[in-house]
Amino acid sequence: NNVSGLGYPSSRRIYNVLHLKMYLPYFSGIWLGVEWDDPQRGKHDGTYEGTQYFKCRHPRGGSFIRPNKANFGVDFLTAVKDRYGLKEQDVQNGTKNTLVLGKKTVELIGMDSIAEQQSQLNLLVDISVRECAVSHAGQKEEISRTCANIRHINLSKNLLSSWDTVTDIASQVPNLETLNISENKMKFPSTSISVSNVFSKLKVLALNQTEITWTEVLVCAQGWPALEELYLTSNNITVLERPDNVLQTLKLLDLSDNPLLDGDQLHQIAYLPRLEQLILRNTGISSIYFPDSEFGCKTKMFPSLKRLAINDNKISQVVCRSLQCHNNPLMDTEKNPETLRQLIIAKLSQLEVLNKSEILPAERKGAELDYRKIFGKEWLAAEFLAAHPRYTALCLKYGAPEEGELKGQQPSTLKNQLLTLTIKCPDKPEQKPVEKKLPESMTIQRVKGLLYRLLKIPGSELKLSYESSKLAGKEVELDNDLKPLQFYSIENGDCVLVRW
Repeated sequence: NNVSGLGYPSSRRIYNVLHLKMYLPYFSGIWLGVEWDDPQRGKHDGTYEGTQYFKCRHPRGGSFIRPNKANFGVDFLTAVKDRYGLKEQDVQNGTKNTLVLGKKTVELIGMDSIAEQQSQLNLLVDISVRECAVSHAGQKEEISRTCANIRHINLSKNLLSSWDTVTDIASQVPNLETLNISENKMKFPSTSISVSNVFSKLKVLALNQTEITWTEVLVCAQGWPALEELYLTSNNITVLERPDNVLQTLKLLDLSDNPLLDGDQLHQIAYLPRLEQLILRNTGISSIYFPDSEFGCKTKMFPSLKRLAINDNKISQVVCRSLQCHNNPLMDTEKNPETLRQLIIAKLSQLEVLNKSEILPAERKGAELDYRKIFGKEWLAAEFLAAHPRYTALCLKYGAPEEGELKGQQPSTLKNQLLTLTIKCPDKPEQKPVEKKLPESMTIQRVKGLLYRLLKIPGSELKLSYESSKLAGKEVELDNDLKPLQFYSIENGDCVLVRW
């Protein structure tokens, strides 16, 4: 059972309770042997003066406390009433909406409707009893009689000890759609369970930091026929198994902060038919590849995947439509961020969003044309296609590069395709002109960001335009933040005018 130590912050939880009679000098009486969630709170592993009273996973995760220092939790409905100030005597007595400040009593204007709604528990739809020491469901059917309209429940960081307790609560909430039971150290069934309709309408389930295994997920998933989002972060999951006839409705899966053995584990979940978002932050994987397809060919794995988050990993190659990949070796291959962005765009044909920034058609075309030119000579090398699987497809799309295009092209060409521009502030004559080299693919929005820093401009709205020797006496406004510089036909030597 889970308990909470009285006198400690509510974020401290204790579990694995043992009643011990310790016939030791100065320590007679009944003590509880507890293992702390945070091992730094403990003093030993359950051993005292050579006697093992209980076992801990951490060598210093255990303590002994007196029974009167422990709180064994409350039922769900009691926690709801305490959290929302809905004690029965208050409702019956018609407590006024007042607030005491020092010696003065202030009436809360505009709170009547809220208090009226809260006084009727059956109107509550979204309930959070996080850190309320909930340990059991309470009397049978009491929740369903009192809170008939609940759809979303946050039970995270409580004293839940088993999946059966969660089922007891959920069985009284027939329209449950969202359930968060993260940060509860619980026991889950590891063998087949009797399937019921308790979670028949559940769409979102968070099981972060519950110590659930993937095997247990698949066992319990038999009772989640409509589940769309599943969060399993920080559960020490290392190995995945293929879901057979379960999780087939899943659209989002978060496995972040689990030490997966390798990228091959992802093949086990590659055929979930509706999976659109896969979040794999800090899982330790170094590569993602698809054994069912050759270089440059489309895989049948992850047929619906649109977004892949692989921040804080060791990834160097990947394929998807929306990619977040900060803090990976893939992002260390090129120091210039604009050049790196172009390389990634050219390599990933289906990519639509990179690090939360949309890829516009003009940006993709420029990146792909440059990529085609840069690696034209390497195309002739025997091992080229292994390193650049999209090159053939780009040649089919734009035609093979001509001999003239290949002369003098080096992998640094993307860097060299910069525009040398003069930055002027016509309304600020004291501001000296500055010369900068900017990538022609740089968007106006990013140019503005650069100018804010370069010119140390306060938080004002910038207005940009440019002059060209080819357009004497004419000033062209740069009015679309999402367009790149090349969209406006800006050339070397042109002058960008900045006003605010």
